[in-house]
Amino acid sequence: MYQLISYIKFLITSTNQHGVHSPFIYNFVTKCLYSKTKHQAYTKLKQYKQELQTSKAVLEITDLGEGSKTLDANQRQVSKMAKTSSSSKKDAELLFRLSKYFKFKTCLELGTSIGMGTYAFALENTNSQITTIEGCPNTSAFAQSKLTGKNIKNVEFIIGNFSDTIPALKQDNYDVIYFDGHHNKLATIQYFEALLPKVHNDTIFIFDDIYWSKGMTEAWEYIKNHKSVTVTVDTFHLGFVFFRREQVKEHFKIRL
Repeated sequence: MYQLISYIKFLITSTNQHGVHSPFIYNFVTKCLYSKTKHQAYTKLKQYKQELQTSKAVLEITDLGEGSKTLDANQRQVSKMAKTSSSSKKDAELLFRLSKYFKFKTCLELGTSIGMGTYAFALENTNSQITTIEGCPNTSAFAQSKLTGKNIKNVEFIIGNFSDTIPALKQDNYDVIYFDGHHNKLATIQYFEALLPKVHNDTIFIFDDIYWSKGMTEAWEYIKNHKSVTVTVDTFHLGFVFFRREQVKEHFKIRL
């Protein structure tokens, strides 16, 4: 019910590109978010999604986050995970477009799941370096096996709790950090603040499911108002955070 009410409010308060006056955000919306180009990678993402949805694999799950609202906590069929907790085909296509538009060289993903988002980031530039962290060893191993079979070689898989693995990251900074795990207010704020030292001027933070719960929306509001943040774009399912010092502080709600 919370998500439904939030979505109705979002529709009332959001706009399209015509409500955007920042040239940087206008180009981001029109050339990336709204791009209608049919990239060849979309076919690969569709095929991967279909493979996941028809998989017979069952994984023993170690869930360190908020868990799933629809799936059993201990054993989960990959096919059901692909339908409910994995990145949708639409979101995966968007992650690919983001990689292409911003030309990410270094990516960090919190929450590998079964590799849909990881695959989207890795497809665009085989010279980029993707680091993905997953708390469940079996889920991580499954994703690694699948992506290795796709000849994806630019991904580093890390298994562990985000709180433990983030301080151990050796990369100085990242072009993009995708927060797609542990949908909890305090945890999200904790990881956001822990990763601020990894930011450069053009880094983008992407937050998944910002209306997952009242707590997640409160975390999103905290992040929007943080002194380090200049611009945010709320598309309901995803929240984009920019740190560009040359930008005036603004917040946008964009319908996709």
